[in-house]
Amino acid sequence: MSVVLEFESQVLSLEKKVSELRETSKIGEVDFAREITRMQNKIDKLLSQIYQKLTPWQKVQVARHPERPKFTDYLDGIFTDFIELSGDRLFAEDKAIYGGFAKIDGQKCVVIGQEKGHDTETRLKHNFGMPKPEGYRKVCRLLDLAEKFALPVFSFVDTSGAFPGIESEERGVAEAIARCMEKSFKISVPFIASVIGEGGSGGAIAIATADYVLMLEHSVYSVISPEGCASILWKDDSKADIAAEVQRLTAPDLLSLGIIDAIISEPIGGAHRNKSVAINNLKKEMLKYIAKSLELSPEDRKSARQAKFMNMGNQFLAE
Repeated sequence: MSVVLEFESQVLSLEKKVSELRETSKIGEVDFAREITRMQNKIDKLLSQIYQKLTPWQKVQVARHPERPKFTDYLDGIFTDFIELSGDRLFAEDKAIYGGFAKIDGQKCVVIGQEKGHDTETRLKHNFGMPKPEGYRKVCRLLDLAEKFALPVFSFVDTSGAFPGIESEERGVAEAIARCMEKSFKISVPFIASVIGEGGSGGAIAIATADYVLMLEHSVYSVISPEGCASILWKDDSKADIAAEVQRLTAPDLLSLGIIDAIISEPIGGAHRNKSVAINNLKKEMLKYIAKSLELSPEDRKSARQAKFMNMGNQFLAE
């Protein structure tokens, strides 16, 4: 692990010892296999204890972990025969939104995701996963194609929010997000969204207005970042940890509120510690929920999706 979160520091020394023992075993005659197994079990137990008690702010840090699997990792691990479709046919290509045709277990589909990038070069290329208006207009184009060819849609949410720069405002980012949501309500094909990291503001919900919204265990989903919330409420972004507490942005909170439909378990210590397990766990649930969506007729599916989102928050108005 090249990046260790502050609350994981007590695990770091044990991981270093395991690494040293493995290197020694390679060059020496002494076999440390039993000791390595013992220490690895100790690490797993410690990580399990730590991750069961994460605070909301710590969950935010895990969701932002630079080694957490990104959309392209899920794309490579779940789908085959991917054909990228670029541009919004109006202004430009936006690399923060990546999408096109693909297959999942042989079933043709449309896949859409926000890509943050894995290193400095790709993060700059994908604008750190913050789409501009043309990115969301590309999403509308992809949704139209999904409807035209009767293909299910899978979306992957991982963004701190839509790009807030002046050029984004000039080109109508709020309208583009609203059009995405409107388009999502109009299509009748199955639509499954998965929050795999950060689900930030309208930038997230623009591609998460789906039949079912799945959320990885240590992801977050909120109307604004904790830092932004703290800056507005207390004029102090250093109170982000307090804001995270009151925002109810963790998966269990959102499930209890009816904002999401399922929590996908992550490997011990988070998805960044075992990407393949996280990817396989999500794939199983995606297939399960796409089957549920297919049980409905196209019109019933569309009506249920609209009702799901229009009714959110009604329980609070009734109290």
